[in-house]
Amino acid sequence: MAPIFPLAKLAFLFVKQVARPLASSIKRKAVRSVLFKEKICLPPARLYHWCEVRMKMYVMNLGRSSQGSTIPRLSEEAAIELGANLLGEGVIFGIAVAILGYEVVRQKEKERKKEQDESDFIISLEQRINDLAFANEELDTKVRELTRNMYATQHQLQIQGATLQMKAHEGQAGGASSGNLTRALVEAKNKISS
Repeated sequence: MAPIFPLAKLAFLFVKQVARPLASSIKRKAVRSVLFKEKICLPPARLYHWCEVRMKMYVMNLGRSSQGSTIPRLSEEAAIELGANLLGEGVIFGIAVAILGYEVVRQKEKERKKEQDESDFIISLEQRINDLAFANEELDTKVRELTRNMYATQHQLQIQGATLQMKAHEGQAGGASSGNLTRALVEAKNKISS
């Protein structure tokens, strides 16, 4: 937490150093142009001077009882200097606020895009899960159908085996065809077991 304060102080000094050349160019412009001096440079300086003096008087308990106390007027040269400094720092501050605003908007957009990507990923995962569940149901249905067919086939083979056994018993009485019946019975039994 300690490094933040020196960085803040450094940032403040940077603004002051950058604002100086801007303030000097505003002073030169105010000296050359009466309209710039009267409409842009002097009003903020006079307002700042009035607020500063009023606050000092209030703190020192000088202007509380009589609201009509007069505030000394600022000389034109001092007002131009103060106005130029105020405008220079105001421009730098405005640029800093614009950069900060841009960064905030950019970070919010980045965060919104990240949330949208995560949301899309979750939706795609849910879709994939639904597809896999549907495929699982299809496979389950096919397995049940194959199991049912296997039991039906096994049952038919058992019936055929029983029929062959009956014929074999009848054939033993017949003599020569008993070998054929025995082979057929062994084949049926092999089909059932496999």
